[in-house]
Amino acid sequence: MSLTGILVVDKPSGWTSFDVIAKLRGVLGTRKLGHSGTLDPMATGVLPVFAGAASKAVDLQPNQNKTYLATLRLGLATDTGDITGAVLKTAPVTAGEAELRAVLPGFVGQRMQVPPMYSAVKIGGQPLYKLARAGKTVQRAARPIVIYKLEYLGRLSPSDHRLRVECGKGTYVRALAEELGAALGLPATLAALRRTRAGLFDEEQAHTLEEIIAARETGGEEALGRLLLGADAVFASLPALTVDEGAVARLLNGAPVYRCAAPNGQYRLYTGAGVFLGLGRAEGRALTAQKLLIERK
Repeated sequence: MSLTGILVVDKPSGWTSFDVIAKLRGVLGTRKLGHSGTLDPMATGVLPVFAGAASKAVDLQPNQNKTYLATLRLGLATDTGDITGAVLKTAPVTAGEAELRAVLPGFVGQRMQVPPMYSAVKIGGQPLYKLARAGKTVQRAARPIVIYKLEYLGRLSPSDHRLRVECGKGTYVRALAEELGAALGLPATLAALRRTRAGLFDEEQAHTLEEIIAARETGGEEALGRLLLGADAVFASLPALTVDEGAVARLLNGAPVYRCAAPNGQYRLYTGAGVFLGLGRAEGRALTAQKLLIERK
């Protein structure tokens, strides 16, 4: 059994993103799996998993923005940037809702952010988290990020506040929590984090691991297939173009299709039967395949 498509997983707390992939290899019957946007073990929420030929689409997504619900805890700093880490510092909480609301606008927009030591960013070929686990701290260059919206949702306790973060690819919410604390003159960390949207996929489309496993056990491949989205969902913003059998054969063999009547531009390509082939570009009445996302038989 081998399935192709996008399975939006609701990642449980305590699992790494790799744990989810490892579990799904057996469930979906394929080792061709990729995921979009790593989630920390503590975090829950939307983890799109690309299976089979669809795994080629992971790095092609035009929209890789994310939305998070975060619980910011003031008065505490840890080595990981969240409450799973070792405590580095505590302090009385001297700021509340008004002070936090006042500093939030300063973090919206394009800015630079230093990735945390506990991250998958590589320096000298070594992931930072491996160095951190060995007790090492190294200099990290700040990277450009963008935060589109930072919304205050309410206070849970004198130290805990709920935020909604809409941001671009590569933003570390753990690092943002520490930066917010620094702006208030306080240590800070993440008490909870849930991703509600990753690119085009949101939590309403997500399935728990229990649901996914139950689908396989009760309905087999057919039931699992109903949970998967087509790889073309990633490219919904592009116009669709249907090609005939002769054109399909040429495209699959890496040859261009001439006398193409489509206007110049990029397209989602489909067979006459509605099977998604991948991405193509029309230029000067010639159509070429850019990336084919179909299983070869």
